[in-house]
Amino acid sequence: MGANGNLDLDHFRRHAPSDVQVRDITGGTCCIGVWGPLARDLVQPLSREDFSHEALKYFRAMPARIGGVPVTAMRLSYVGELGWEIYTSAEYGLRLWDVLWTAGQQLGVIAAGRAAFNSLRLEKGYRSWGTDMTTEHNPYEAGLGFAVRTQKGDFVGRDALAGIDADTVTRRLSCLTVDDRRSVVLGQEPVYVDGRAAGYVTSAAFGHTIGAPIAYAWLPATATPGTPVEIEYFGRRIPATVAAEPLVDPEMARIRR
Repeated sequence: MGANGNLDLDHFRRHAPSDVQVRDITGGTCCIGVWGPLARDLVQPLSREDFSHEALKYFRAMPARIGGVPVTAMRLSYVGELGWEIYTSAEYGLRLWDVLWTAGQQLGVIAAGRAAFNSLRLEKGYRSWGTDMTTEHNPYEAGLGFAVRTQKGDFVGRDALAGIDADTVTRRLSCLTVDDRRSVVLGQEPVYVDGRAAGYVTSAAFGHTIGAPIAYAWLPATATPGTPVEIEYFGRRIPATVAAEPLVDPEMARIRR
């Protein structure tokens, strides 16, 4: 099972039946994300397995070999582009990197870092746990109500969501675009609506696809798309506008092809 961190590990350990062992194997694994419009052109020639959309659909995983390296390929993307998270054991990590990097040279492969990762995920509206939302927020406020299935029966936290939905929340995690298209903030700045402090920035980055800075902020639910706001940044107010999300590829065409 893939999990995000120690909070999840603690959750599994506390809820596991007495005959179930929970063990963290993170230290023995590694992962390389291969994403972009040419991701399939890079990976498919290196493997006998079928990496087509039909054979490995979104949110599915399969065992495979890439350049002889045994991997688990997971069809998902936190950057909004076609591709996979490719997992292998730690001793194969360098070999997997070398195979992908060498084969990718003719395709213009780029070793992208965390800044690129953050910029792309904000353009797609992907939330970051612990940064954009915490246990202080509920899924409907965070724009994740689509992931709640109350009809599935009992689950941990179900009672806490009783009577809450997207229409009853008083605050929302909102997408902002900066009006001057050049001022990039850092995060945690206050956001003003109608001249009054009404929320704060969680994440921010320059969106290279749209050519403008992006910020996500907690704001009153009344701040709908088109609402003008101001972000206070080192003593000056930067005009921004609440935007409909996602900013890039709302049809999900890039990620599912």
